Amino acid sequence: MEEFDIDTRLAYTLPGIAFGFQFDVGGFKSKIRGQGSGPRDVAFAILSSMDAVTLTRQLIDIESISGNEAAVGNYLYGELCRLGYQTRKIAVEGDRFNVFATWPDHPNPTVVFSTHMDTVPPFIPSSEDEQKIYGRGSCDAKGIIAAQVAAAERLRQQEIYVGLLFVVGEERDSLGAKVANDHAPSRCRFLVNGEPTENRVALASKGTLRVEVVARGKMAHSAYPELGESAIDKLIAALARLRGMPLPADPQFGPCTLNIGLIEGGRAPHVIPDYAHADLLYRLIGPTDALRKEIVATAGDQVEVSFPLELPFLRLRTVDELPTMIAAFTTDIPKLTKWGEPLLIGPGSIHVAHTEGEFIEKQQLHDAIDLYSKIGIELQSRKP
Repeated sequence: MEEFDIDTRLAYTLPGIAFGFQFDVGGFKSKIRGQGSGPRDVAFAILSSMDAVTLTRQLIDIESISGNEAAVGNYLYGELCRLGYQTRKIAVEGDRFNVFATWPDHPNPTVVFSTHMDTVPPFIPSSEDEQKIYGRGSCDAKGIIAAQVAAAERLRQQEIYVGLLFVVGEERDSLGAKVANDHAPSRCRFLVNGEPTENRVALASKGTLRVEVVARGKMAHSAYPELGESAIDKLIAALARLRGMPLPADPQFGPCTLNIGLIEGGRAPHVIPDYAHADLLYRLIGPTDALRKEIVATAGDQVEVSFPLELPFLRLRTVDELPTMIAAFTTDIPKLTKWGEPLLIGPGSIHVAHTEGEFIEKQQLHDAIDLYSKIGIELQSRKP
């Protein structure tokens, strides 16, 4: 009988997962799947029990700030292989990769659960009390990963086979989603994207328009300002006009909003500044053609305006009998257009994401497993 070592620190089961064991003359054998290569007979395996809470904490404790997702990706890849999934690493950039998992006999799923592996800085290790799990990524979105894996396993027991897609870079530029869009299964009809919506299905997701405003001037000694031209003065005036510009609103989806997120410029306190710029972000509730023109006109001819990124406003598919919400934030969904009709739902509150006290409620985490399972069953039953 073939012998090889198993890393028992990583082997685990989620609630409700059944493993089959075989007894044989000369030793104990268990049939598992590893590295996406199909069943293998092994001499001995110790499988420790892990629930969604434990998996969430283990994922949190692997730092994965955007650009540094390789370690958490490798961990998920190994664990999904151990659960029996045919798991692939989809190269993105450098050592960064997405993780895509399907069941070996069902490589072309109709439904795929997806979320992101990266987090915003800074890294905050996990902790927990009776009701909550704390740490960076607890709700955005490592708890969601745990819930989706657990739901996929529950569905598998009912012979419903969904795919799992975990991407990099959502918090920065959605690069992982852009790359993943070229690897969509040909029969995928529904993408269930996970973000913290407090387990309410989103009716819509606001879009994002990033704007860069640049002002240029002329340096001079600050004792003689008439000899220079202040780029900062130009920028401040333009930003004041943009702050006062009326923005569109919708009675159902709410207002378009503006955040001036970054201002930089100048050389020194005693130098008239020759350069300044600001990065702005608008949350969108509709098309941007008219908005872009108004931004340029309002900013004025003393500054340069560019639009480095736009993610559109989206109306989303819903599921009967589930509570709904409007997502004022942007997701990877606009970059995953080849993965079928999108839904957006997940445990946790966006109000605590990106904060020092980020957390996810354990009850919401467990409820999400039920919700994802219900959604998977309903979507699988819908005819093309």
